[in-house]
Amino acid sequence: MNEVVKSIPGITYSESNSFFLLGGPCVVEGEMITLQIAERIKRICESLKIPLIFKASYRKANRSKIDSFTGIGDDEALRILRKVKDQFDLPIVTDIHTEMEAQMAAEVADIIQIPAFLARQTELLIAAAKTGKVVNIKKGQFMAPDAMRFAAKKCIDSGNKNIMLTDRGTMFGYQDLIVDVRGIPEMRETGLPVIMDATHSLQQPNQLAGVSGGKPEMIETIARAAISVGADGLFIETHPDPASAKSDGANMLHLEKLEPLLTNLVKIKEVINELN
Repeated sequence: MNEVVKSIPGITYSESNSFFLLGGPCVVEGEMITLQIAERIKRICESLKIPLIFKASYRKANRSKIDSFTGIGDDEALRILRKVKDQFDLPIVTDIHTEMEAQMAAEVADIIQIPAFLARQTELLIAAAKTGKVVNIKKGQFMAPDAMRFAAKKCIDSGNKNIMLTDRGTMFGYQDLIVDVRGIPEMRETGLPVIMDATHSLQQPNQLAGVSGGKPEMIETIARAAISVGADGLFIETHPDPASAKSDGANMLHLEKLEPLLTNLVKIKEVINELN
């Protein structure tokens, strides 16, 4: 594994034969539930020896409707993420939407994430890169995998080589996404770590209700395929009650299903390691 992932506090992926996980709820909904989710995921990942980066958005800017939930307030959400970081000794990944957010998020986050819809926004990528933190760029739903090298180069040319790339599916018509697993080895040719977002890639966007649908029953299928073709990491959003989640509940994994899923994936990875 290259130096990118080794530079994340708490992550020793290079010393493991496993994949790493970016996992957590879609958005910070409150302190108690966020801490409960973090504690549970950490316990599962420690048991399975999977390096964990805790993921939660402190704000959701890309919403279909003006009255959709966007967060509990930036300062409060970032305070909670700081508490997760300190209490559980976990690195944090969270996303930004404007250049002005970069430095604010970097005070807490170890990884700054660029949402897929914003993967070509040059000034945003530069601002994220200049924080000095690892930058995880999600592949735009409208972009070819090999085009992501140009997004990465914007960060590299801005003085930051600590870049990761995440696939989250490709638009298929107006209301569906597909996952082309060829994109994982294609993006790995950049030499950067490549992650598969096994939850957002199952969204069904642009629904008439103004809230994205999803196919969470296919999460394991996508995750298995990604590990099989060489993904370095997985991105999985999870919640103890997806039906009541305030954002993206339709495509999140129920928290009770996380441990059996990861257990199966570790076994698949072990077989692949033996074959290689």
